[in-house]
Order: sequence, then structure tokens, then C-alpha cells
Amino acid sequence: MSRTALRICPLCEATCGLTLTIEGTRVTGARGDRDDVFSKGFICPKGASFGAADGDPDRLRTPLVRKDGELREATWEEAFDAVAAGLRPVVERHGPHAVGVVLGNPNVHTMAGALYPPVLLTALRTHSLFTASTVDQMPKHVSSGLLYGDANAIPVPDLDHTDHLLLIGANPLESNGSLCTAPDFPGKLRALRARGGTLTVIDPRRTRTAKLADRHVAIRPGTDALLLAAMTYVLFEEKLVALGDLAPHVQEVDELADAVRDFTPEAASEACDVPAGTIRALARELAAAPTAAVYGRIGSCTVPHGTLASWLVDVLNILTGNLDRPGGALFPRSATDKTPRPAGPGRGFALGRWHSRVSRHPEVKGELPLAALAEEIDTATPEGSTATTERGTATTEGSAATPEASTADPRGGPIRALIAVAANPVLSAPDGDRLDKALDSLDFMVSVDPYLNETSRHAHVVLPPPPPSQSAHHDFAFNTLAVRNQVRYTRAAVPLEPGRMAETEILARLVLAASGMHGADPSAVDTLVIDSTLGKAVNDAHGPVHGRDPKELAAALTGENGPERRLDMMLRLGPYGDGFGVRPDGLSLEKLLAHPHGIDLGPLGSRLPQPLKTPSGRIELLPGPIVDDLPRLRAALRERPAAIVLVGRRHLRSNNSWMHNVPALTGGTNRCTLHIHPEDAAQLGLTDGAAVRVKGAGGEVIAPAEVTEAVRRGVVSLPHGWGHDRPGTRMSHAALDPGVNVNQLLDGSLLDPLSGTAVLNGVPVDLALAETLTEASP
Repeated sequence: MSRTALRICPLCEATCGLTLTIEGTRVTGARGDRDDVFSKGFICPKGASFGAADGDPDRLRTPLVRKDGELREATWEEAFDAVAAGLRPVVERHGPHAVGVVLGNPNVHTMAGALYPPVLLTALRTHSLFTASTVDQMPKHVSSGLLYGDANAIPVPDLDHTDHLLLIGANPLESNGSLCTAPDFPGKLRALRARGGTLTVIDPRRTRTAKLADRHVAIRPGTDALLLAAMTYVLFEEKLVALGDLAPHVQEVDELADAVRDFTPEAASEACDVPAGTIRALARELAAAPTAAVYGRIGSCTVPHGTLASWLVDVLNILTGNLDRPGGALFPRSATDKTPRPAGPGRGFALGRWHSRVSRHPEVKGELPLAALAEEIDTATPEGSTATTERGTATTEGSAATPEASTADPRGGPIRALIAVAANPVLSAPDGDRLDKALDSLDFMVSVDPYLNETSRHAHVVLPPPPPSQSAHHDFAFNTLAVRNQVRYTRAAVPLEPGRMAETEILARLVLAASGMHGADPSAVDTLVIDSTLGKAVNDAHGPVHGRDPKELAAALTGENGPERRLDMMLRLGPYGDGFGVRPDGLSLEKLLAHPHGIDLGPLGSRLPQPLKTPSGRIELLPGPIVDDLPRLRAALRERPAAIVLVGRRHLRSNNSWMHNVPALTGGTNRCTLHIHPEDAAQLGLTDGAAVRVKGAGGEVIAPAEVTEAVRRGVVSLPHGWGHDRPGTRMSHAALDPGVNVNQLLDGSLLDPLSGTAVLNGVPVDLALAETLTEASP
């Protein structure tokens, strides 16, 4: 007998509601949940393949522990004994910074990934944190932190109501949207045009999104910030700036006008390869629209001026009065946000509170660049020097953090142990070959991963989480970026299989093993968090539980386990919560469970000045670090472009390196080919399917050519996340068509300096005809 169960899809940022068909304990089908308050039945190929991904036979069922050089199946007790024995001596002998933590993108797609890594980092006290953010969206966090004082205050376009949408470096018809959680993003774009709105796409590739647009501007890769700065110049020059209701909340408008005076459309035109008249038209159309929103994504983030481009996206929204108004760009309000506080000045956002040991990269949002991970492992500190930790605070101008104190790490040595949670940096970080070798030199490594992949194969212990059907789901991160306020929660659709361990328990036990509490009850981690959170809440004079007994509040929490009790607590303390009985109609876990398809909390609305946490309590339009980086952008006006540059690309049936082991999601157009323009191909003597040697600063790869007009001249494109040809992995289907690792073309030296984000787009490469696709590199 088959049955159905609801599950929020965790396979991309759209967070669509699914109705699963289940036979026994096996998911045999998935369709869109028509009653879901957010996605309303929409489903993409990834969601439709949920059962295949969930039941992949290559998923690990039991922990693996390295013995005599080989990974062998072990019990959970043996695995965590090995973790405690491997981590604690490193901490005790070399200090906390000798333990690195790498968090991969899938962490934001699970409850466990949201709830436990922060506790792990607090327990370890390490500054050696690396995440996928610095090969992705970190520039947006930095620009938001500098503008608004909160790195997580990211406004999203009001897709359902805007009259004019300008996308730069974004391809939501393939990605389903990112930093903008929107089920059926393609449908929303079509609806925009159907109601008479305008869609403009700026992208060097003629993507599926670009084909839908009213205007497609094929910009030269890496020059996004120059074009946006020139548009900003036009707004000032032609007196098109109209702050409207934003005016009381914005400072430094005149200073900004002076800062962009060199970025005329005529000056930017040659560098961007966009006519000056087109740049002026883009600015005028944006200013003339009744409502408008500018939205930038990974193509404008992973470039040399990624933070400046991200900043200018918001600058254009602000100067046209479209920030914080319906139809423009709005700040979502998640059900699990912290208790709202009164508007007023905050502490602001600090950069560079400490630095990496080898290349002295500044910390950003508690992280170091993922591109620096290999050197932090394989490079010894020069004799006689130490690694310093600089703590800083943001200044009123938002300039780089000023040191308050400096303490020396007497070790000054490399990372010796690594905790990797849902991370595959051998494929996602620049120069995977170097990192591959560096991982082999570690004293100890533990990986939390369902697969034995290119990174986890190096681990001494592998802890596999269960398939998604066996886990509960709530989107903590993506609801803060959603285009409509709503809240949903689904319990596990299938009971936990005997012999498996819930991912929440795996990470709780990892916290205990890393912090010297190995063997304690894992529920102690949740209890500690609950007690700490409620203890602060009752002392918050502006909160709903001020002055109450925290033990009484803890006893009132509901839920079947610690994670559910924590969710209940966050809902009840949040902006829509019942305040533990203060607001009887408010949210709680009990109420949410009574609404299995979710609860609609209404459209996004104006929220300023409440989200602002800058020292001034206003939008600081021209922060110090931005001012300091503008000379580098001015210099880019005079740079000569390389003959051929590389960009990445997305595919609807893929998500980084996750999906290549699922047969239903591979093949067809989802192939690792080198897109090249017909004129460039002819000039190089390349034909469709020919083997092309692509050489960059970090190495070279050989890929089949796909001659297409989907890329502009001077640009080639390889997709991200491939290269499944390393020995020792257990991803049988992915190995049949491994593709090549595009990030191997990078040596990790090119970074956006403000955010530490690797430059993945607009990278110079050389091309040559190779004899065969399997030709060995010289």
C-alpha cells in the first residue's frame, strides 16, 4: 500500500512544497503540493527527482573509520570515539585555531545545518572557519553589513508587484533563484511581462533568462561594477535621484555623487563593451518606472569587484526610491527572526577582526576565504613570526575595523585537524589539486557527508546523515530571503532507518566530541542553547518574556525532540510568535503543526528604520571600506581586457556538485562542455565536439567544445561542480561522465579584497586544440 506525505524540497533555494508518494519506506514519486501556501504546486526537475536522490544506492549507510590506511564500516560509538580521540589532542596541543571548520552549501538546506554549526564554533573557539560563502554570496553580506549594519539584512526584489526588474549576473530560469527565495521564479518573470512590466538582463551569456527579457545586455565579464557605477553617475548627472520616503533614513548622498564622478558612461563603455547610450538608457528606464528593483547574483559577486557591484545594486535601488517600498526591494521578516527591537543606532558591521595566518586575508563575517584553506594547511609559518589575532570594531564611517587589542597565537602553525560538514571544497574551491594534497597531510579529519566524494575520501572518520525523507525540515535561512512572508514545517516523511542516526544528533554529538564532552547525552546541546537563549530573552526589556522565569518558559516548550523544542522557542519569541502566551493568536510549533501546508504571513512590506543597525541608525551610503576600494575600480576603467575570459554556468537539473550521481538529473543538456562563440571557434580552428585544452593560472583541463551563440565573443563557459574522476570515491554514476573541475583553472590568488570571495568569472584563459579528451596534461 502506498501513502503520501508532505516534505519541503531541500534541493535548491526555492523551497517548494512536495507531496511524496511512499511505498513502505521508499519514496517512489514526488509532485508539487498544490495547497502549499508558498509554492502552490510548482515543482522543478530536481524536486520531481526527489525519490531518486533520496534513494541513491551510493549514499553511505553507516559511519566509516580509517584503519590501517583504509576507510572501513564502523559503529556510531566507534566513530565518535575516533572523533574525540582525533580532535581533542590537536586542540590541547596546538590550540583551537589548529582545528579548521569547513561548512558547505547544503548546510543552509537542512535544519541540522542551521542549528548546530554555530554551537560547534562557539565550543571550539576557532578562527579557522571557511564556508561556501566565499565562493558565492559573501560580497552581498559585506555590502549589506556596510550599508545597513547587518550582514544578513539583504533586501529582495518584490517580484509579484514590480514594474521593472533589472537582473545582473543572475539566471533564475536555471538556478530557481538565489538570495531571493521564490518558488516558480520563471513564472513570476513571465507574469511581470504579462502585466506590462519590463525585464532587463545583463549577462555575457544569452541564458534562458536573457531570452525571456525585453532587453539583454551582453556585458564583458567582470565589469558589472563599472556599468552599475556609470548608471549611478547618470542618475546624478540627469537629476534622476528621487529618494522619496527613504530620505530621512539615508546619509552621504552628496558624497556619493562626488565619488562616482569619474564613472561616466563614456568612460565605462569601452571596459564593459556596452554602448554609452545603452548605459544611459538603463539608468533612465530604471528611474522612470513606477516601481523597480535591481537584483544581482553570483555572476556579479564572484568577480574582482564583487562587493562594489553588490553595493551598487542597492545604491541604485536607494537612489531611485525603490528600497523598502512595495514593487521595489524589500526586507523579508522571517518567523524565526530575533525578537524585534526598537529602531535606533546599532553596533554596525566590522571587517578584519582577525587575519589568516599565511596571506593575511582579513576575516569577514567570522570567516576566512575558502581559497586560503589549502595554504593554511600546507604552509608553515616562517620561523620567528607568529600569527596575530586582531580584534576590531566598525567605525562610524564603516571603515575597516580598527584594532582594539592584538594577541599572539604562540603556535603560529598550520591547521592540523579539519571538520568538514556537507562540504566538497576539492571541487568547489580554487586549485583543488593543491587542496587534495593538503588534506592528506592533516593529523585528523572528520567529514559529515552522505557520500564518499572528492573531499570526504580524505577523512579519518565519515559520519553519514540520513536521506532527506528521514529528516524534518524548516528553512531558517531561506525564509529570511523569501519574496513572501510565510512559515512551513514538515516532519520526517519516512521513519529513521534502523542503524542510521539523525543529522541533528550527529552534529550534536560532534559538538560534544570537539568540546571535550564526549559521551554526554546529545540532548544536552539543545538544553544548553534553550537555557542560554531564554536567559537572555527574560532580560530583554523590549521582548515579550521580560521578567519571566526561564525555567518555566523552557518547561512550556513543545516538540518531540530538542530541535523541535528549539524551533518552538524561536517561533514563540519571533516577530509573529505567541510570546509564550502573551499573544494568544501568535505562532508556536503546535499551531504550525496544525497547518501542514504552512501559514501565510502576508506580502513583504516597508520596514525601515527597524532593520538598520549602523552606528548612525541610518543607511550609510558611502562606507569607508567602499571608499577605499573605489580607486581599484577606477583603475579598471583603463585595463585592457584579455582575449578570452572564462565564466561559469548553471543548469536547472543540477546544484553545484550535488546532483551528478542521480541518473534522472544528468545527460541531455546537463553536460560539462566548453561553450564557445562560433567566431572564436573558427579563429582557433575548433569544431563542435573537439577536445579543447583550457589553461589558467591554476592548471589546465580538457573539455569538449560546444559551439554556440549563447556566449558573446571573447567568452567561454564551463559549468561548476564537475570533475568526478578522482580515485577512492563512491559515486558510481557521476564517475561515468565525470566532466572537468573548472576551479582547477584558478590558483586562488584572485579575490575580491573586501569579501575574500574567489574570482570565478571573467578569468583569463588560453585555449588550444587537444588531440583527445583523455590526453594527458604535459
